[in-house]
Amino acid sequence: MEWKKAVDNFLFPKLNRRFAIRLVAVVLFCILFFKFVCKPVWLSGGSMEPNYHSGTLNFCWTPTYWFRPPRAGDVVALRYEGDRVMLLKRIVAGEGDVVEFRDGVLHVNGTPLEEPYVKFNQGRWNLPPRKVPSGYVYVVGDNRGMPIEQHKFGQIRKSRIQGTLLL
Repeated sequence: MEWKKAVDNFLFPKLNRRFAIRLVAVVLFCILFFKFVCKPVWLSGGSMEPNYHSGTLNFCWTPTYWFRPPRAGDVVALRYEGDRVMLLKRIVAGEGDVVEFRDGVLHVNGTPLEEPYVKFNQGRWNLPPRKVPSGYVYVVGDNRGMPIEQHKFGQIRKSRIQGTLLL
């Protein structure tokens, strides 16, 4: 028992054993919480301007889709390449919907979609109709003032969605 006390005194000088155990438990909890439940996300890029600003820190809340499927209108963080690159996009259509852009206006199933969150729209986006396959959703950024070629958008597999953004 004397060696145990010597080790404790060496590793945790002037700290008692209970404090050390609590400290380790808190650190482990934080690592697990911020890795699997509430992931920190640095926003980079202007595709979601002016609603979400580039260079800000936010958190991706993963439990949202543990109990319900993703739906149109949700702002989601999704894996783009592996686990390192995440994109922030808005879901505009679900599986089975037909999506099309006509002169900058988004049409879902032939009906123009009311999008109050789109502030920058120069009316230049044109894209022929396409049907969203089963197991996918259609995502696009809010900043439509950028040329269509500069955006990463389209059909993505639901399994790539990490969660919603905490505001």
